Amino acid sequence: MTISSSLNAGVAGLNANSARLATIADNISNSGTYGYKRAETEFQSMVISGNSGSGTYSAGGVRASSMRLIDERGALVSTSHPLDIAIAGRGMLPVTPAVSMNATSGGDKPMMMTTTGSFRTDSDGVLRTESGLVLLGWPADADGTIPTFARDTVSGLEPVVINANQTAGDPTTAMNLGVNLPATETEAGSAGDTLPLSVEYFGNLGTSETLDISFAPTVPASGSSNEWTMTIADSAQAGAVIGQYTLTFDDSRGNGGTLSSVTAISGGAYDATSGQLALTVAGGPLTMTIGKLGDPNGLTQLSDSFAPTSITKDGSPVGNLTAVEIDENGYITATYDTGFTRRIYQIPLVDVSNPNGLYASNNQTYQVSPESGSFFLWNAGDGPTGPVVGYAREGSATDVAGELTNLIQTQRAYSSNAKVIQTVDEMLQETTNIKR
Repeated sequence: MTISSSLNAGVAGLNANSARLATIADNISNSGTYGYKRAETEFQSMVISGNSGSGTYSAGGVRASSMRLIDERGALVSTSHPLDIAIAGRGMLPVTPAVSMNATSGGDKPMMMTTTGSFRTDSDGVLRTESGLVLLGWPADADGTIPTFARDTVSGLEPVVINANQTAGDPTTAMNLGVNLPATETEAGSAGDTLPLSVEYFGNLGTSETLDISFAPTVPASGSSNEWTMTIADSAQAGAVIGQYTLTFDDSRGNGGTLSSVTAISGGAYDATSGQLALTVAGGPLTMTIGKLGDPNGLTQLSDSFAPTSITKDGSPVGNLTAVEIDENGYITATYDTGFTRRIYQIPLVDVSNPNGLYASNNQTYQVSPESGSFFLWNAGDGPTGPVVGYAREGSATDVAGELTNLIQTQRAYSSNAKVIQTVDEMLQETTNIKR
């Protein structure tokens, strides 16, 4: 009977608009929630009418389906903390609940995803949000390089731990030596005094060591030799000589004062292409750049003054942690009070084929589902993913003005469906009165 189908359609309309009202209420209540993704209810008609032209019609009503629009992104909101993290584009941060931290391995920890978070260190130095989401990342080696990890599993991911009391040193591995030697010392009749120079470098344990470098001129019987013997000793090896070289300088008009040849007497070889000496100090290899042949920026022999013109080196003494930041590539870098910086973690971004198919959980977190497809861990900015943004949070995707408009429409639709039920009730009452 068509009048009963009208009643069913009215009830279905009430249920559908109730579901829509629930999503609108959820959206409005989370308009200030960072990283909130808007929920939406869509209506689909149900058709159960008879044959065309039969003169009868049965109302099928409406069916509601709700979904969360996870691929919609909110505006980025600037903050004042370097570990307030958001993503300017596609991709999500890998996190795990703090309650799962006692799992024995990374593969046993459930991986969840979130688009933004305000991460702070807890009493153990673990980076986590106030709601208990622990940030996961790939740990760097001691030299700051990130090992190769599988991209389709979470087994390589570890909780990010920042120890505020940690110290670190950076050993010296490269040095540039720019010194001017007096040309007058290689002329006949000069005193031939050896010229000393000490250069500090830092050992593997952060200790301060010294390279003691001496320059002994070759004094000829007549004229000028333009030749020096450079001897390099390492204080970390009880003053042992680690290299000795014969330096000959050019006295031509075009390249006067620059190196014309370097001959190794002992120690590592001289590379004329790069202008470097391959030395071995107590802690390992050290590259010293003295300049290419004809290069005025390395060792020179000009005039009558002995002067270091440019001595630079890498490395630093032991320093205390002062700051931690994340860059657009997802690298977490620690800065120490000596000016030394070191990469300690890389945060990959998680992506799936269908973000809207993810399971939604509390605290703006999501998990992989059959509808979302399998996940892949990307470097931030590679593939479909966007860059990581520090000092920022992703705002709610709720448009309050639009939700209020939807609220008015839903209220009117609900009232209209209630009116349909009321009308059907009155018509059924009329039918009952016919029998009296």
